[in-house]
Amino acid sequence: MKTKALLLSILFLTSGLLMAQRSGIKGGANFSNLYIDDVSNENMKIGLNLGLWHQNIDGTFQTELTYTSKGAEVVYSGALGSGKYRFNLNYIELPILFVGHVGNFNFHAGPYAAFLVGANVKDVNSDGSVNGVTSLDRDDFNTFDYGLSGGIGIDFDASQVGLRYNYGLREIGKSGSFAGEAAKNSVLQLYVALDF
Repeated sequence: MKTKALLLSILFLTSGLLMAQRSGIKGGANFSNLYIDDVSNENMKIGLNLGLWHQNIDGTFQTELTYTSKGAEVVYSGALGSGKYRFNLNYIELPILFVGHVGNFNFHAGPYAAFLVGANVKDVNSDGSVNGVTSLDRDDFNTFDYGLSGGIGIDFDASQVGLRYNYGLREIGKSGSFAGEAAKNSVLQLYVALDF
């Protein structure tokens, strides 16, 4: 059922691209973290975002379909050594944004939904060597995520530069799957969008 919903979303976006006033590609960097109660940048992980976008005719509504990598790096130290766990979570994400314009600036906000396409957790030594992938994989995580997005962009003739924050509202881990099951996604995105 979730696969059918994802396919319908892709079809919706593709048909919208053909009728939109502005549409194009976008990509950039993600600065992500996992949070439980409070968001901090203590365990930030750098990833990427890449996808398609389009706006309706008057530019007040924008949808996107993006591949986005999220996660965090959690540092540990103890009697058996030190290192960090690197959570790598890869999603196909569909933000639905309402857009306001003031001169060349745009402000956008709205919900997003995301489908987890891949996940792993790597244990990395303090010297950078990989100890191996833990037993956590995609089956230990919720495949559906959702949250709120908001940001600002600067419009040019055929491009846009923007900064956006995505605040996850759903716990990433399945109940009872691992100690960090209560964590949620937190992502700051820096992106460049180009018109077709």
